Amino acid sequence: MNSKLTTPFSKDILKMKNVEAEVQRISWKLKDDILGAMKRKGAVIGISGGIDSSVTLALTVKALGAENVLGIMLPEKDSSPESKEFALKLADKFKVMTLEEDITGALEGFGCYQRRDEAVKAIFPEYNPDQYKMKIGINHSGLNQFLPPVFSLTIINDDGNEKHKILPIKEYLQIVAASNFKQRCRMSMLYYHAERLHFAMIGTPNKHEVEQGFFVKNGDGGADVMPIAHLYKSQVYQLSEYLGVPEEIIKRTPTSDTYSAVQTQEEFFFQMPFLEMDLIVYAMDNGISAEDAGLVLNKTTEDVKFVFNNLIRKKKTTEYLRMAPITYEIK
Repeated sequence: MNSKLTTPFSKDILKMKNVEAEVQRISWKLKDDILGAMKRKGAVIGISGGIDSSVTLALTVKALGAENVLGIMLPEKDSSPESKEFALKLADKFKVMTLEEDITGALEGFGCYQRRDEAVKAIFPEYNPDQYKMKIGINHSGLNQFLPPVFSLTIINDDGNEKHKILPIKEYLQIVAASNFKQRCRMSMLYYHAERLHFAMIGTPNKHEVEQGFFVKNGDGGADVMPIAHLYKSQVYQLSEYLGVPEEIIKRTPTSDTYSAVQTQEEFFFQMPFLEMDLIVYAMDNGISAEDAGLVLNKTTEDVKFVFNNLIRKKKTTEYLRMAPITYEIK
């Protein structure tokens, strides 16, 4: 693997030299794309109190002005109450108007919860959503943490007692498919408000979510523009500090906020802390050898190779999510 770098690889390689210049570049491009290319009057953003949506909102306000940005909270019955609390703090900080659209009823209409719970009960017959919370995670029992994941299902009762079982593929797919109604409902509601206001809909995924496929196709992957899709997670945090995102949001642990039990993004999908992931992804993308990356990150060459292979596998297996609709020409 031949390095493409002119600057030596180090733990500081992703530290941006001029955060202000990057903020200006993104905000100018956003303004030009929304008002110019798309000919929209403003922007709507789904806000959850997470770091990615917070930075995206701050950039959009800088581009268009607070009066032309609408923040929309989209809770449902499994959402953490903290999400609304942090979303309101964010909106107050950047002086944007907000709306709240509870999508629980729509999800019940789709059978989201019923279809999910049916699959959970196939694994744990005693499961009752009124008495248990649930989540999916990656099972590491007896496996190298960087091998292709084996998913497990966890249910937690009101006393905090947990039960875990390996999740068969049939039930895994049903739980994920049912849960994906949540992101697709949110996308539909955001576009409703965007269209009634003649606004653009702004997406919030970062580089890792896009490239590794940690998004729902035509859900949180559906948007008119994604201003931070080129940024590593650590760079999103660098922008957050410069933009003045509330400290509580910056310090908040990133979660998926999808299942009724609390679940971090690391335990469900990424499998490692984002600072390590950033550097390993950067090393792979820029031709740094596993041996050289391991020396900087204090990891064995074999461990880094495992991560490289895992990243390659994720990109290949999630390529479908990034595909545009296939169209055919008349011959």
